[in-house]
Amino acid sequence: MGDSDDGSFSVSSLMCQEDESCLSQESGDEKSCDGSYYCDPCCFVLGNGDEEFIEKLVDKETDFGSKGCGFSDDCSTRTQSWLKCARLDAIEWIFNKRAMFGFQFRTAYLSVDFLDRFLSKRSIDDGKLWAIRLLSVACLSLAAKMEECQVPALSEFQVDDFDFENKVIQRMELLVLSTLDWKMGSITPFAFLHYFMIKLCGECRPKELVSRAVELIMTITKVINLMNHRPSAIAAAAVLAASDGQLTRETIELKMNVFPSCGSPEIEHIYSCYSLMQGIEMGKLNTPNSVISHSLSSTSSIDVLKNSTLTSGAGTKRRLTFNGYARNCLPKKFCGP
Repeated sequence: MGDSDDGSFSVSSLMCQEDESCLSQESGDEKSCDGSYYCDPCCFVLGNGDEEFIEKLVDKETDFGSKGCGFSDDCSTRTQSWLKCARLDAIEWIFNKRAMFGFQFRTAYLSVDFLDRFLSKRSIDDGKLWAIRLLSVACLSLAAKMEECQVPALSEFQVDDFDFENKVIQRMELLVLSTLDWKMGSITPFAFLHYFMIKLCGECRPKELVSRAVELIMTITKVINLMNHRPSAIAAAAVLAASDGQLTRETIELKMNVFPSCGSPEIEHIYSCYSLMQGIEMGKLNTPNSVISHSLSSTSSIDVLKNSTLTSGAGTKRRLTFNGYARNCLPKKFCGP
């Protein structure tokens, strides 16, 4: 054995040079101080293993396309309409809280992903707005625990119309976790954003383009079920729509041909998302009415909350003990029809 002094080094050189202050620093792909999505130009460089990493991400996009009673054609038109409005109301609340807490955009997106995955497996009784509100609180809280360094206390995740106790939110968190089989590491479009920026935009990568793509990703969550669209397709469509809003399907197919794994079905998904984003850009896309107070029962709070059930997506009623919720999350106010 050679002399150990030949490769001399100090023990201190092996120690991490970071401290707790690093936790509060935003990385290059986070939002800037004005709330926009900032991306350092040095991020637009592909390393040797990036292509392989993207391929693995695409392979992981398996948890999509399933529909439960909450979003299926088997539900009545009235239920579908109410659920769309309730979902939009939940998303608006999530986005507002994201801005208030200074969360990352992907935290809000992940919250909506949890929401859609939950509703694909369980349905909520028509008119039970309190359950949607409680679900949105639980989804955002769980997403924040997955993505954020600093997570607010549960007492700060309050909804204007309802006063949920911490233990009630925790119970709903556990219900979400068990319903999603504890699979919380969903892939989001933000994992693909820089990659598609490099591949599709060449040297044209202004900060405004990145911010616009992020804005389109967040906005389209209001009009699509995330279970039906691959995150990579949403990311590609957002980059294409942010860079050029006049592309045809044929042009998109030509651009996407540089990706070997992008077959015809994937192109259809990308074009579908792109078309919706075109509508968003042109201001012609109508979203469901987010004001859903008219669907609330005008009866007493106990009538609204007691004996409520959540139904599994397979159509089998699974009665949950919501009497505890009724005692601990009485609404502050109800809006009549």
